[in-house]
Amino acid sequence: MLAAGAPASADLQTDLPQYKAERHVAGTIRNFGFGLGGVLKLWEQAFTKLQPEIRFDDKLPTSDAAIPALVTGAADLAPDGGEPAITETLSFYESFGYHLTSVVVASGAYDVEGRSNGLVVYVNKDNPISQLTMRQLDGIFGAERNGGLVGFKWTLAGGRGPEGNVRTWGQLGLTGAWAERPITTYGHAPSGTSRFFQLKVLHNSDKWNPNYREYVESGSKMIGDDDPTQLGGLRHMLADELAHDKYGIAWTVAPQARDVSGIKPVALAARDGGPYVVANKENFQSRAYPLVRSIYIYLNRAPKQQIDPKLKEFLRFILSRDGQQIVERDGNYLPLPASIVREQLAKLE
Repeated sequence: MLAAGAPASADLQTDLPQYKAERHVAGTIRNFGFGLGGVLKLWEQAFTKLQPEIRFDDKLPTSDAAIPALVTGAADLAPDGGEPAITETLSFYESFGYHLTSVVVASGAYDVEGRSNGLVVYVNKDNPISQLTMRQLDGIFGAERNGGLVGFKWTLAGGRGPEGNVRTWGQLGLTGAWAERPITTYGHAPSGTSRFFQLKVLHNSDKWNPNYREYVESGSKMIGDDDPTQLGGLRHMLADELAHDKYGIAWTVAPQARDVSGIKPVALAARDGGPYVVANKENFQSRAYPLVRSIYIYLNRAPKQQIDPKLKEFLRFILSRDGQQIVERDGNYLPLPASIVREQLAKLE
């Protein structure tokens, strides 16, 4: 089981090149979407010191405005804290006849609240289970389906039959009194976070285990006006339900589970047989953990067309050692490992 990854600072120092301009650029870059908790402004300030003839025109109300701004032509770059909804990918394609281009610019946080946190799976502290695979998570939380979404395409490869359902703890190898006990499932109500779980675990299907119980983030604007004691919140679910339900399992984000007793996290493996990786900051940062989220900048790039030089230079700066060290120093999000940076830089060519 992997307990930790390499420290980010060492990775950034040895594996990422410093920014070196390919060309001098000038003009205005229009950013529309999410300010990434202030990180976008820090990137802009550092970039203009190196490219002093660049200006930024920012409109940063929310991630929900990012892709619509590209569709309507109001933006050059669309910073976003999550993956697009089907309506966003479809509207972009129907407007331009080709797909949206995404560049991953950071990793979501482990335990910094409200920063596109990766997902952690918890069980009751008395449950013998300590590790699960992604396929097992699909069996636990999902249901039989005839396909799954890739972008806006419904693909048969995402389907599976009822034999893939995991409904008792015995199916996961537990014996004795545990073997026949049904698994009760808990997690998030519809949101960008649940959309990510569906994408990564359920092959972008929306078919859930029929006993799935949904909650929203405690203390957030999503709590209903009819719920003054926040019974629909995740902290209530974790502390007052899962902590007293030996046969339950939940997925959520680490900040919601902070200081909750009576539960424990489960290590996860992307593939059957492992390796199993525990949820911690180091494994989120190295992206060895399979449910780390990504932070994106989206752009409109027609097939076989070069990216506008000023946009390319800014994105190259973000993906340089200089840009990723800004992420590291700021502390809201996690810097990318060098392997992911190389993949993203290749998209700019």
